[in-house]
Amino acid sequence: MMEWASKRSVIRMNGDKFRRFVKAPPRNYSVVIMFTALQPQRQCGVCKQADEEFQVLANSWRYSSAFTNKVFFATVDFDEGSDVFQMLSMNSAPTFLHFPSKGKPRKTDTYELQVRGFAAEQLARWVADRTDVQIRIIRPPNYAGPLLLGFLLAVIGGLAYLRRHNLEFLFNKNVWAFSALCFVLIMTSGQMWNHIRGPPYAHKNPSTGQVSYIHGSSQAQFVAETHIVLLFNAAVTLGMVLLCEAATSDLDIGKRKSTCTQTQTDCF
Repeated sequence: MMEWASKRSVIRMNGDKFRRFVKAPPRNYSVVIMFTALQPQRQCGVCKQADEEFQVLANSWRYSSAFTNKVFFATVDFDEGSDVFQMLSMNSAPTFLHFPSKGKPRKTDTYELQVRGFAAEQLARWVADRTDVQIRIIRPPNYAGPLLLGFLLAVIGGLAYLRRHNLEFLFNKNVWAFSALCFVLIMTSGQMWNHIRGPPYAHKNPSTGQVSYIHGSSQAQFVAETHIVLLFNAAVTLGMVLLCEAATSDLDIGKRKSTCTQTQTDCF
């Protein structure tokens, strides 16, 4: 295992390697395995995202000064180890399992992906709970965020400079109301959960190909679910705005009642 780990941080396993180095005792090391379906025909976008985070986790451990043979990271792809999936009665991917050095995996050795998400930091905390190995996540530099923020500030600054003699739009209550409304809709839809937990956009069953956009538990959610909630909240908010506009407009009473009724019908 150390020889393989010296070549690549995440060891690729098939059925034979899994039975030899994971299932067969005795072992003096733990193995954290991501069961995935990365082949293009599986069309598992979530698997690709989870694999990237798993690589970050494994690289952070492999190139750490504290690296030992206490824990290894590996993957089992459905197309390379379908027999392993059948052996473990597994029908979904990605799935993370911890195989301890002694004994059989317990319930807590299955990572709660739908609750915690697949961010490398969350995976590192779970690994620490199961193995007492502390992994400090080190990510490659990403300049996309700062560049985008700088570009946005430059655009805003340029517009303000061009309109430096007429800045009345800064005191327009509609502009501030719209900005505040967008912020409220984003926060109430669950975007903060997405930022903290890093859940997958959706879940695709590699066996049946069925895609789930709504999580089955009330304790977790997918990113797609927050987008659906955002659209619903925006539709209801738009309906309320139209109702207020219809009630205060200069139209005669009959037309205002008709507009209000039509708006209520569209909302519900």
